[in-house]
Amino acid sequence: MTSKDLAVVIGASGGIGSALSDALEKGGRFAQVVRLSRSSTPPIDLIDEDSIAAAARHLDELDGAPRLVIDATGMLHGAGVEPEKSWRSLDPAQMAQSFAVNATGPALLMKHLLPLLKRDHTSVFATLSAKVGSIGDNKIGGWWSYRASKAALNQFVRTAAVELARKNKAAICVALHPGTVDTGLSGKFVKTGLDVRSPEQAALDLLAVIERLGPDDSGGFFDYRGDKLPW
Repeated sequence: MTSKDLAVVIGASGGIGSALSDALEKGGRFAQVVRLSRSSTPPIDLIDEDSIAAAARHLDELDGAPRLVIDATGMLHGAGVEPEKSWRSLDPAQMAQSFAVNATGPALLMKHLLPLLKRDHTSVFATLSAKVGSIGDNKIGGWWSYRASKAALNQFVRTAAVELARKNKAAICVALHPGTVDTGLSGKFVKTGLDVRSPEQAALDLLAVIERLGPDDSGGFFDYRGDKLPW
């Protein structure tokens, strides 16, 4: 780390994003921790590419370069949107919204932020995916749009890593599964017996995984223990 290294957290107003930002600031390893969200200055909204481009310009103008970018965004449910238990519940508008937030938005973050990653030392772009996005691990079905959008995100990560390696050999792009965390995203779907962790613990676990990553891990999909997950 140098005195001008930046850490950037997108979705910093959410449960995991806020905990990640706090942990990074407490760790003191970065000159600045930049918290971005729909309510930040500048604001960033994953379904508005202009806001993503504006945030990228803001970062580029700061004194230093991003060495760590964490995308802690995601949507499982919302206004009028619930995870589908069956194909009978599929709705194209809700599916499009899920893909816009969980896949297209993070891909646009890659488009605008990967070129900013520090080049003279290892740097990391990590996006929060989900184990249910694993096609190989899907044994129970359901949650159609969320599963498929996170699977699409995983493919974007893999594709971005291939291109990134040609342009910045010291950079790493990965998808991370945070586990079941006590936040607004998963709270109403938590079942008894699951290992539910606090956002603070989840943040520490994720940062520990990021700390251990090397260039050969770029394009990978890992859980909060650092174990590789099937595609």
